[in-house]
Amino acid sequence: CTDWVTGTRIQRWAEARDLCVVMPSGDNAFYVDRPETFNNYGKFIGEELVEITRRMFPLSDKREDTFIAGLSMGGYGAMKAALTYPDRFGGAASLSGTLDIADVTRNRPMDEWKGIFGFEMENQGELKGTCHDLFALAQGLHDEGRAFPHIYLWCGEQDRGHEYSERFSACATLKRDF
Repeated sequence: CTDWVTGTRIQRWAEARDLCVVMPSGDNAFYVDRPETFNNYGKFIGEELVEITRRMFPLSDKREDTFIAGLSMGGYGAMKAALTYPDRFGGAASLSGTLDIADVTRNRPMDEWKGIFGFEMENQGELKGTCHDLFALAQGLHDEGRAFPHIYLWCGEQDRGHEYSERFSACATLKRDF
């Protein structure tokens, strides 16, 4: 939970650019809402945290000034928040993100995912087309004619998430809108 603060220059970078960087924890729960356990990470990050920080600090309330980013699981969480709350976030970045969650869950033992997404999955790949599927969220925004946040994807070629980033960036819906 301290990797970004202790292992990077994020503080100096933010200070030099007069930015506020807020780094919430998602407790290895993919930043999704789990109402049955009162852990609504998605709603907290997408709605409440943005409002709390705007009340606590002199921050802009403009969409174009509000960004979200994350690494690995957090990359998925950032994209999910940006696509779920596109009127709130002007941009989103995923660094080595786990972006094709339906494929990820299809290729791993089911007990690894037990309860993470708010329901017990019986079949691999059950997340495809749900509110947890980034491709479905992107398609929904497109179909509704809503504005997309600016999207930035970064992933090393040897990273296991590279294929997911490539697939997500190639999504025809996204290509047209960002």
